[in-house]
Amino acid sequence: MPCVKRILDLLLASIGILLLWPLMLLIAGLVRLEDGGPAFFCQERIGKDGIGFQIYKFRSMQPASQGRLITVAGDRRITRIGGVLRRTKLDELPQLLNVLRGEMSLVGPRPEVRRYVDRYTPDQRLLLELKPGITDPASIAFFDEERILAAAADPERAYVETIMPEKIRINLDYAARATPWSDLCTIALTLRSLVQRSPRHDRVACP
Repeated sequence: MPCVKRILDLLLASIGILLLWPLMLLIAGLVRLEDGGPAFFCQERIGKDGIGFQIYKFRSMQPASQGRLITVAGDRRITRIGGVLRRTKLDELPQLLNVLRGEMSLVGPRPEVRRYVDRYTPDQRLLLELKPGITDPASIAFFDEERILAAAADPERAYVETIMPEKIRINLDYAARATPWSDLCTIALTLRSLVQRSPRHDRVACP
């Protein structure tokens, strides 16, 4: 399974970059044109076995933005083009490079920052045995996460105490039965969610 998964990652990520590089070039140009800042955003995330790596995204917030680590809908730090990128998830496209580098998979739990990983319980730390990914069943279930957090009195507390544990539970449950076919199913469900742009708050199951 790991070998097949890696082959699929390399194949699909390479195809994605070959097909989408004109779009990625356009996005990079639009991000820079808006405020003159860098096109890309890099941040340390925690990957498999607790090893840190730099995740790549198109920058969706003002340069040198500071504040809480989580982002909610309507966050004033988000740029105009950044709002579009976040709603359509196009800001995640540079992570295809992370996949090629072997730091991420196409399907796997979304990697967290060290501050939140340090709060994992022993059971939750089982997640660190998995390679992180661009998408996963939990991301589909919480497709409208930023709006959910915007409605919370304390967004960071709501994320750490409610959303994060549920996402970990969903991903550990998925990992116990994951197959190459279920990974392809997850990718298809992600693309469908993006096209429909319909929030999903319930668990999404793959065969």
